[in-house]
Amino acid sequence: MTPDIDKLKKVATQVRRDIVRMVHACQSGHPGGSLGCADYLVALYFHTLKHNTKFSMDGQGEDLFFLSNGHISPVWYSVLARSGYFEISELATFRKLNTRLQGHPTTHEKLPGIRIASGSLGQGMSVAIGAALAKKANNDSQLVFSLHGDGELQEGQMWESAMYASHNKVDNLISTIDVNGQQIDGPTDKILSLGNLRAKWEAFGWDVLDMNGNDMTDVIRVLDLAISKTSKGKPIMILMQTMMGNGVDFMMHTHKWHGSAPNDEQLASALGQLEETLGDY
Repeated sequence: MTPDIDKLKKVATQVRRDIVRMVHACQSGHPGGSLGCADYLVALYFHTLKHNTKFSMDGQGEDLFFLSNGHISPVWYSVLARSGYFEISELATFRKLNTRLQGHPTTHEKLPGIRIASGSLGQGMSVAIGAALAKKANNDSQLVFSLHGDGELQEGQMWESAMYASHNKVDNLISTIDVNGQQIDGPTDKILSLGNLRAKWEAFGWDVLDMNGNDMTDVIRVLDLAISKTSKGKPIMILMQTMMGNGVDFMMHTHKWHGSAPNDEQLASALGQLEETLGDY
């Protein structure tokens, strides 16, 4: 199916509005990475994933997605709501007491779309590999997708998982790294340099692709290409270049909005840059 790029862009713009409003309302959360990954999550849920909004935990016969860097929950919650998993109005409860929309995704609230608690960095790929192997055992031909932060690659469990996936030919897995060069304490190059990520993942036996994560056309192209490379003996890794805070000028080019909420004036400035395309919650 040929994607409607303009429509996807409009959804992504609304998702960005949702993100800044959610984080502002509770004065807590992580807008930077959420804004940067909006195009990817919108492309995934509105074009790429074969998924069912009538949610079941086992996900048999459908593609699965796991968010490893769970602190960017605002973008995921917005995309889940906008794609029909739960009422859009529930976004107003983000990080409030007794909400299903916890700061990091959890499962005991039974929020549709959430299959694991995440945010303890380094763990999501292990879960995604397990789900992918379960699909193989069940003769389920659908795929597993996962998203990770680049700072998350400083966790050793990531590389244990990488080695395991290639050794066991987990070729129904498409993982993506959000390479925005920023983490909570500063630029990744200053905190702990990641080196040549393509060379590292290729050395670990993965098929590696590059993506401009803030260009909707390229996101769709690379996701389609990744799917075409599955079932060929190697797990797929997408190195997705994004700008933290993309779409809001004063949140870009800095790590300072990794986990900070805008004040009233800053919210107004952000919303002035993001068209209301689908209607606010």
